[in-house]
Amino acid sequence: MFDRAKERREQRREERQVFGRRSTATRYRMRQRLISFGDDFWIENDQGERVFKVDGKMLRVRDTLFFEDAQGNVVCKLQQKLLTIRDTMTIEGANGESLATIRKALITPIRDRYTVKIGNDPDLEVKGNIINYEFKIGDGDRKVAEVSKK
Repeated sequence: MFDRAKERREQRREERQVFGRRSTATRYRMRQRLISFGDDFWIENDQGERVFKVDGKMLRVRDTLFFEDAQGNVVCKLQQKLLTIRDTMTIEGANGESLATIRKALITPIRDRYTVKIGNDPDLEVKGNIINYEFKIGDGDRKVAEVSKK
């Protein structure tokens, strides 16, 4: 029991080093307009430079977001599938190859939970409130990324 507590304490210390105030993690800032046609917005790095543009397509049967680099080259496409039991999205590369599949958990009483399947790699878990942009992405007990309005 004490080994598990010591292990968890060490894990939290590592997370603070990577994700804390003076962290080594790459930080991005998303700026979305209150009124826009489609879901168009920029993602900036911590120096304020525009790194990615998210181009949401309006008037389509499915929700589709194109992620482009600063030069306008498509990096990937995120598309929501229609008529599925669980909400499902696919992420495709610039050449149309499947990079990942995101599926919502069937039962989510308190907060949203998603599973991200990336090829043959271990599945990632997304937990939190997707709509309010407050969620964490993890690989088992290890936190991989954090999204927050802070």
